[in-house]
Amino acid sequence: MTITISADFDAGNIEVESLDGPRAELTIRNDHLSDFYQWFYFRVDGAAGQSLELDIMNCAGAAYPLGWPDYRACVSDDDAAWRRTDTSYANGTLTIRHTPAGDSVWFAYFAPYSSARHQALVERIAGNDLAAHRMLGQTLDGRPLDLLQIGTGGKSVWLYARQHPGESMAEWWMEGALEFLISDDPAAQKLREAATLHIVPNMNPDGSARGHLRTNAAGKNLNREWADPTMDGSPEVFLARAAMDQTGVDFAMDVHGDEAIPYVFMAGFDGVPSLTQKQVRNYDAFIGALEARTEDFQTKYGYPKAGQGKANMTMSTNQLAERFGAVSMTLEMPFKDNQDAPDPVEGWSPDRSKRLAVDCLKTLAGIIDQL
Repeated sequence: MTITISADFDAGNIEVESLDGPRAELTIRNDHLSDFYQWFYFRVDGAAGQSLELDIMNCAGAAYPLGWPDYRACVSDDDAAWRRTDTSYANGTLTIRHTPAGDSVWFAYFAPYSSARHQALVERIAGNDLAAHRMLGQTLDGRPLDLLQIGTGGKSVWLYARQHPGESMAEWWMEGALEFLISDDPAAQKLREAATLHIVPNMNPDGSARGHLRTNAAGKNLNREWADPTMDGSPEVFLARAAMDQTGVDFAMDVHGDEAIPYVFMAGFDGVPSLTQKQVRNYDAFIGALEARTEDFQTKYGYPKAGQGKANMTMSTNQLAERFGAVSMTLEMPFKDNQDAPDPVEGWSPDRSKRLAVDCLKTLAGIIDQL
Protein backbone atom coordinates (compact mmCIF):
# COMPACT_ATOMS: atom_id res chain seq x y z
CA MET A 1 0.00 0.00 0.00
CA THR A 2 1.03 3.59 -0.60
CA ILE A 3 1.67 5.47 2.65
CA THR A 4 -0.53 8.54 3.19
CA ILE A 5 -0.62 11.14 5.98
CA SER A 6 -3.75 13.12 6.86
CA ALA A 7 -5.06 15.49 9.51
CA ASP A 8 -8.43 16.45 8.03
CA PHE A 9 -10.45 15.55 11.11
CA ASP A 10 -11.50 17.00 14.45
CA ALA A 11 -8.45 18.58 16.19
CA GLY A 12 -6.13 17.44 13.39
CA ASN A 13 -3.02 19.48 12.64
CA ILE A 14 -0.11 18.67 10.31
CA GLU A 15 1.15 19.74 6.89
CA VAL A 16 3.00 17.27 4.67
CA GLU A 17 6.02 18.91 3.05
CA SER A 18 7.45 15.73 1.53
CA LEU A 19 6.75 11.99 1.68
CA ASP A 20 9.16 9.34 0.41
CA GLY A 21 8.02 5.87 1.41
CA PRO A 22 8.21 5.60 5.22
CA ARG A 23 10.06 8.92 5.59
CA ALA A 24 8.25 12.24 5.77
CA GLU A 25 8.99 15.89 6.37
CA LEU A 26 6.14 17.64 8.15
CA THR A 27 5.28 21.03 9.64
CA ILE A 28 2.76 22.09 12.28
CA ARG A 29 0.14 24.61 11.16
CA ASN A 30 -0.24 27.89 13.06
CA ASP A 31 -3.33 28.64 15.09
CA HIS A 32 -5.72 30.71 12.96
CA LEU A 33 -4.86 34.43 13.07
CA SER A 34 -1.98 33.70 15.46
CA ASP A 35 1.72 32.90 15.57
CA PHE A 36 1.14 30.13 18.14
CA TYR A 37 1.71 26.51 17.18
CA GLN A 38 2.85 23.31 18.85
CA TRP A 39 -0.12 20.92 18.87
CA PHE A 40 -0.01 18.16 16.26
CA TYR A 41 -2.38 15.27 15.57
CA PHE A 42 -2.38 13.17 12.40
CA ARG A 43 -2.94 9.71 10.96
CA VAL A 44 -0.61 7.58 8.85
CA ASP A 45 -2.18 4.91 6.63
CA GLY A 46 -0.62 2.05 4.67
CA ALA A 47 2.49 1.70 6.82
CA ALA A 48 2.00 -1.68 8.54
CA GLY A 49 5.36 -3.20 9.44
CA GLN A 50 7.35 -0.30 8.01
CA SER A 51 9.83 1.73 10.03
CA LEU A 52 8.40 5.23 9.93
CA GLU A 53 10.67 8.23 10.35
CA LEU A 54 8.62 11.39 10.64
CA ASP A 55 10.48 14.72 10.87
CA ILE A 56 8.50 17.72 12.12
CA MET A 57 10.73 20.44 10.72
CA ASN A 58 9.49 23.71 12.22
CA CYS A 59 9.72 22.95 15.94
CA ALA A 60 12.32 25.62 16.72
CA GLY A 61 9.73 28.31 15.99
CA ALA A 62 6.99 26.70 18.07
CA ALA A 63 5.43 28.51 20.99
CA TYR A 64 7.52 26.60 23.55
CA PRO A 65 10.68 25.13 22.00
CA LEU A 66 11.85 24.06 25.47
CA GLY A 67 8.98 21.60 25.36
CA TRP A 68 10.75 19.40 22.79
CA PRO A 69 13.87 18.13 24.61
CA ASP A 70 13.09 14.87 26.45
CA TYR A 71 9.59 14.82 24.96
CA ARG A 72 8.14 11.59 23.50
CA ALA A 73 5.25 11.68 21.05
CA CYS A 74 1.98 9.88 21.71
CA VAL A 75 0.96 7.04 19.39
CA SER A 76 -2.20 4.95 19.04
CA ASP A 77 -3.24 1.97 16.93
CA ASP A 78 -6.95 2.75 17.30
CA ASP A 79 -7.20 6.50 18.09
CA ALA A 80 -8.31 5.53 21.60
CA ALA A 81 -5.52 3.93 23.65
CA TRP A 82 -2.33 6.01 23.65
CA ARG A 83 1.28 5.30 24.60
CA ARG A 84 4.65 6.96 23.95
CA THR A 85 7.06 6.18 21.13
CA ASP A 86 10.69 6.80 20.16
CA THR A 87 11.21 10.54 19.72
CA SER A 88 14.25 12.80 19.49
CA TYR A 89 14.86 16.51 19.02
CA ALA A 90 17.84 18.20 17.36
CA ASN A 91 18.43 21.35 15.32
CA GLY A 92 14.80 22.42 15.39
CA THR A 93 13.45 19.08 14.15
CA LEU A 94 11.38 16.62 16.15
CA THR A 95 11.88 13.09 14.79
CA ILE A 96 9.31 10.39 15.56
CA ARG A 97 10.27 6.78 14.84
CA HIS A 98 7.67 4.03 14.97
CA THR A 99 6.84 0.75 13.29
CA PRO A 100 3.05 0.29 13.27
CA ALA A 101 1.51 -3.15 13.48
CA GLY A 102 -1.58 -2.19 11.46
CA ASP A 103 -2.31 -0.14 8.38
CA SER A 104 -3.49 2.90 10.36
CA VAL A 105 -1.66 4.64 13.20
CA TRP A 106 -2.26 7.99 14.90
CA PHE A 107 0.29 10.41 16.36
CA ALA A 108 -0.44 13.35 18.66
CA TYR A 109 1.25 15.84 20.94
CA PHE A 110 -0.90 14.46 23.75
CA ALA A 111 -3.84 12.03 23.80
CA PRO A 112 -6.63 14.04 22.09
CA TYR A 113 -9.99 14.75 23.67
CA SER A 114 -12.38 14.98 20.74
CA SER A 115 -15.49 17.10 20.29
CA ALA A 116 -17.51 13.89 20.11
CA ARG A 117 -16.13 12.67 23.42
CA HIS A 118 -16.83 16.09 24.95
CA GLN A 119 -20.45 15.94 23.81
CA ALA A 120 -20.83 12.38 25.10
CA LEU A 121 -19.38 13.42 28.48
CA VAL A 122 -21.75 16.38 28.79
CA GLU A 123 -24.77 14.23 27.89
CA ARG A 124 -23.74 11.44 30.28
CA ILE A 125 -23.21 13.75 33.25
CA ALA A 126 -26.27 15.89 32.48
CA GLY A 127 -28.36 12.72 32.45
CA ASN A 128 -27.50 12.05 36.07
CA ASP A 129 -30.01 13.23 38.69
CA LEU A 130 -27.22 14.98 40.62
CA ALA A 131 -26.27 17.27 37.72
CA ALA A 132 -27.82 20.01 35.62
CA HIS A 133 -26.69 21.38 32.27
CA ARG A 134 -27.08 24.67 30.48
CA MET A 135 -25.38 26.54 27.67
CA LEU A 136 -23.60 29.70 28.69
CA GLY A 137 -23.89 30.75 25.05
CA GLN A 138 -22.26 30.08 21.71
CA THR A 139 -18.73 30.46 20.43
CA LEU A 140 -17.69 32.33 17.29
CA ASP A 141 -17.95 29.09 15.30
CA GLY A 142 -21.41 28.45 16.71
CA ARG A 143 -20.48 25.73 19.18
CA PRO A 144 -22.13 25.48 22.59
CA LEU A 145 -20.21 26.61 25.65
CA ASP A 146 -21.37 23.95 28.10
CA LEU A 147 -21.79 24.44 31.85
CA LEU A 148 -22.53 21.58 34.24
CA GLN A 149 -23.75 22.26 37.77
CA ILE A 150 -23.47 19.77 40.63
CA GLY A 151 -24.29 20.27 44.31
CA THR A 152 -26.57 22.55 46.30
CA GLY A 153 -24.28 23.97 49.00
CA GLY A 154 -23.57 27.59 49.78
CA LYS A 155 -19.93 27.74 48.63
CA SER A 156 -19.48 28.66 44.96
CA VAL A 157 -16.81 26.54 43.23
CA TRP A 158 -15.80 27.02 39.60
CA LEU A 159 -13.75 24.47 37.66
CA TYR A 160 -12.88 25.22 34.03
CA ALA A 161 -10.45 23.76 31.51
CA ARG A 162 -8.92 24.04 28.05
CA GLN A 163 -8.70 27.78 27.75
CA HIS A 164 -5.69 26.62 25.74
CA PRO A 165 -7.24 23.94 23.52
CA GLY A 166 -4.08 21.97 22.76
CA GLU A 167 -3.77 21.16 26.47
CA SER A 168 -6.07 18.17 26.11
CA MET A 169 -4.98 16.61 29.42
CA ALA A 170 -7.14 19.32 31.00
CA GLU A 171 -10.34 17.79 29.67
CA TRP A 172 -9.23 14.31 30.67
CA TRP A 173 -8.90 15.84 34.16
CA MET A 174 -12.45 17.17 33.80
CA GLU A 175 -13.77 13.74 32.88
CA GLY A 176 -12.27 12.36 36.07
CA ALA A 177 -13.64 15.26 38.10
CA LEU A 178 -17.18 14.94 36.79
CA GLU A 179 -17.30 11.18 37.24
CA PHE A 180 -16.11 11.59 40.81
CA LEU A 181 -18.58 14.35 41.65
CA ILE A 182 -21.62 12.21 40.80
CA SER A 183 -20.23 9.20 42.68
CA ASP A 184 -21.09 7.86 46.13
CA ASP A 185 -17.64 8.68 47.51
CA PRO A 186 -17.99 10.46 50.89
CA ALA A 187 -15.79 13.34 49.72
CA ALA A 188 -18.00 13.84 46.67
CA GLN A 189 -21.08 13.82 48.88
CA LYS A 190 -19.49 16.39 51.18
CA LEU A 191 -18.68 18.68 48.27
CA ARG A 192 -22.23 18.44 46.91
CA GLU A 193 -23.63 19.35 50.33
CA ALA A 194 -21.18 22.18 51.06
CA ALA A 195 -20.85 23.73 47.62
CA THR A 196 -22.46 24.38 44.27
CA LEU A 197 -19.92 23.39 41.64
CA HIS A 198 -20.02 25.15 38.28
CA ILE A 199 -17.97 23.23 35.72
CA VAL A 200 -16.94 24.21 32.18
CA PRO A 201 -15.22 21.13 30.74
CA ASN A 202 -13.99 22.95 27.63
CA MET A 203 -13.64 26.73 27.55
CA ASN A 204 -12.38 26.71 23.97
CA PRO A 205 -14.34 24.25 21.80
CA ASP A 206 -13.53 26.17 18.60
CA GLY A 207 -9.78 26.02 19.11
CA SER A 208 -10.06 22.38 20.13
CA ALA A 209 -11.85 21.38 16.93
CA ARG A 210 -9.57 23.52 14.76
CA GLY A 211 -6.41 21.85 16.08
CA HIS A 212 -5.10 24.98 17.83
CA LEU A 213 -2.54 25.03 20.58
CA ARG A 214 -3.51 28.18 22.43
CA THR A 215 -6.20 30.37 20.82
CA ASN A 216 -9.86 30.54 19.86
CA ALA A 217 -11.41 31.11 16.42
CA ALA A 218 -10.45 34.79 16.53
CA GLY A 219 -6.83 34.10 17.41
CA LYS A 220 -7.32 35.22 21.02
CA ASN A 221 -5.43 33.65 23.91
CA LEU A 222 -8.38 33.31 26.27
CA ASN A 223 -6.22 33.37 29.38
CA ARG A 224 -5.21 36.93 28.51
CA GLU A 225 -8.80 38.17 28.05
CA TRP A 226 -10.19 38.19 31.59
CA ALA A 227 -9.75 41.89 32.31
CA ASP A 228 -11.83 43.04 29.32
CA PRO A 229 -13.45 40.22 27.33
CA THR A 230 -15.72 40.94 24.38
CA MET A 231 -18.38 38.98 22.55
CA ASP A 232 -16.62 39.76 19.26
CA GLY A 233 -13.19 38.47 20.25
CA SER A 234 -13.49 36.28 23.35
CA PRO A 235 -17.15 35.33 23.93
CA GLU A 236 -16.06 32.26 25.90
CA VAL A 237 -14.52 34.43 28.62
CA PHE A 238 -17.23 37.10 28.41
CA LEU A 239 -19.95 34.51 29.02
CA ALA A 240 -18.11 32.60 31.74
CA ARG A 241 -17.15 35.74 33.65
CA ALA A 242 -20.73 37.07 33.45
CA ALA A 243 -21.99 33.79 34.93
CA MET A 244 -19.39 34.03 37.70
CA ASP A 245 -20.59 37.56 38.46
CA GLN A 246 -24.04 36.08 39.08
CA THR A 247 -22.89 33.25 41.36
CA GLY A 248 -19.83 34.72 43.02
CA VAL A 249 -16.68 32.61 43.37
CA ASP A 250 -15.22 31.19 46.58
CA PHE A 251 -12.85 28.68 44.97
CA ALA A 252 -11.71 28.36 41.36
CA MET A 253 -9.36 26.06 39.49
CA ASP A 254 -8.24 26.71 35.92
CA VAL A 255 -6.90 23.43 34.47
CA HIS A 256 -3.96 23.49 32.03
CA GLY A 257 -0.93 21.66 30.70
CA ASP A 258 2.66 22.86 30.54
CA GLU A 259 4.88 22.00 27.59
CA ALA A 260 8.30 22.25 29.24
CA ILE A 261 8.18 21.49 32.97
CA PRO A 262 8.08 17.71 33.72
CA TYR A 263 6.01 18.02 36.88
CA VAL A 264 2.49 18.79 38.08
CA PHE A 265 2.37 22.14 39.84
CA MET A 266 0.10 25.01 40.79
CA ALA A 267 0.26 28.73 40.05
CA GLY A 268 -1.53 31.01 42.48
CA PHE A 269 -2.60 34.65 42.66
CA ASP A 270 0.54 36.22 44.12
CA GLY A 271 0.69 39.92 43.40
CA VAL A 272 -3.02 40.76 43.12
CA PRO A 273 -3.71 44.23 44.56
CA SER A 274 -6.19 43.16 47.27
CA LEU A 275 -4.46 39.98 48.44
CA THR A 276 -5.62 38.87 51.90
CA GLN A 277 -4.04 36.60 54.46
CA LYS A 278 -7.15 34.40 54.44
CA GLN A 279 -6.72 33.77 50.72
CA VAL A 280 -3.06 32.91 51.24
CA ARG A 281 -3.80 30.58 54.17
CA ASN A 282 -6.46 28.66 52.28
CA TYR A 283 -4.35 28.41 49.12
CA ASP A 284 -1.38 27.14 51.12
CA ALA A 285 -3.61 24.68 52.97
CA PHE A 286 -4.91 23.29 49.69
CA ILE A 287 -1.59 22.81 47.93
CA GLY A 288 0.04 21.43 51.09
CA ALA A 289 -2.71 18.84 51.51
CA LEU A 290 -2.61 17.94 47.81
CA GLU A 291 1.15 17.40 47.94
CA ALA A 292 0.71 15.12 50.95
CA ARG A 293 -2.02 13.15 49.18
CA THR A 294 -0.33 12.23 45.88
CA GLU A 295 3.12 11.78 44.41
CA ASP A 296 1.79 13.37 41.23
CA PHE A 297 1.85 16.86 42.74
CA GLN A 298 4.78 18.88 44.05
CA THR A 299 5.61 22.46 45.04
CA LYS A 300 9.34 22.70 44.29
CA TYR A 301 9.09 23.37 40.54
CA GLY A 302 6.76 25.83 38.85
CA TYR A 303 6.45 29.41 37.65
CA PRO A 304 8.10 32.43 39.31
CA LYS A 305 5.85 34.32 41.70
CA ALA A 306 4.71 37.85 40.86
CA GLY A 307 5.79 40.66 43.14
CA GLN A 308 3.38 42.67 45.24
CA GLY A 309 0.87 44.43 42.98
CA LYS A 310 2.50 42.94 39.85
CA ALA A 311 -0.08 40.26 38.99
CA ASN A 312 -1.20 39.99 35.38
CA MET A 313 -4.88 40.82 35.73
CA THR A 314 -5.75 39.58 32.23
CA MET A 315 -5.30 35.99 33.52
CA SER A 316 -8.28 34.25 35.06
CA THR A 317 -6.67 33.12 38.32
CA ASN A 318 -5.59 36.65 39.20
CA GLN A 319 -8.80 38.25 37.97
CA LEU A 320 -10.99 35.94 40.07
CA ALA A 321 -8.86 36.32 43.18
CA GLU A 322 -9.15 40.10 42.92
CA ARG A 323 -12.74 40.31 41.66
CA PHE A 324 -14.28 37.92 44.20
CA GLY A 325 -11.67 37.45 46.92
CA ALA A 326 -11.58 33.85 45.74
CA VAL A 327 -9.01 31.17 46.42
CA SER A 328 -8.13 30.66 42.78
CA MET A 329 -5.36 28.70 41.11
CA THR A 330 -4.02 27.37 37.83
CA LEU A 331 -3.25 23.66 37.75
CA GLU A 332 -0.50 22.66 35.30
CA MET A 333 0.08 19.07 34.16
CA PRO A 334 3.02 18.00 31.97
CA PHE A 335 3.00 17.09 28.31
CA LYS A 336 6.08 15.00 29.08
CA ASP A 337 5.87 13.06 32.34
CA ASN A 338 6.11 13.47 36.09
CA GLN A 339 9.87 13.27 36.49
CA ASP A 340 9.45 12.25 40.15
CA ALA A 341 7.37 9.20 39.18
CA PRO A 342 7.90 8.49 35.48
CA ASP A 343 5.87 6.04 33.42
CA PRO A 344 8.11 4.62 30.64
CA VAL A 345 5.15 3.41 28.58
CA GLU A 346 2.58 6.21 28.73
CA GLY A 347 4.34 9.19 30.29
CA TRP A 348 1.81 11.62 31.69
CA SER A 349 -1.49 10.17 30.49
CA PRO A 350 -5.27 10.53 30.42
CA ASP A 351 -5.64 8.09 33.31
CA ARG A 352 -3.19 10.00 35.49
CA SER A 353 -4.98 13.24 34.65
CA LYS A 354 -8.27 11.70 35.75
CA ARG A 355 -6.77 10.33 38.98
CA LEU A 356 -5.26 13.72 39.76
CA ALA A 357 -8.72 15.28 39.44
CA VAL A 358 -10.02 12.94 42.13
CA ASP A 359 -7.10 13.83 44.38
CA CYS A 360 -7.74 17.54 43.84
CA LEU A 361 -11.42 17.23 44.70
CA LYS A 362 -10.82 15.07 47.77
CA THR A 363 -8.35 17.74 48.90
CA LEU A 364 -10.94 20.46 48.29
CA ALA A 365 -13.47 18.53 50.38
CA GLY A 366 -11.02 18.71 53.26
CA ILE A 367 -10.86 22.52 53.25
CA ILE A 368 -14.25 23.50 51.81
CA ASP A 369 -15.70 24.54 55.17
CA GLN A 370 -12.94 27.06 55.84
CA LEU A 371 -13.27 28.99 52.57
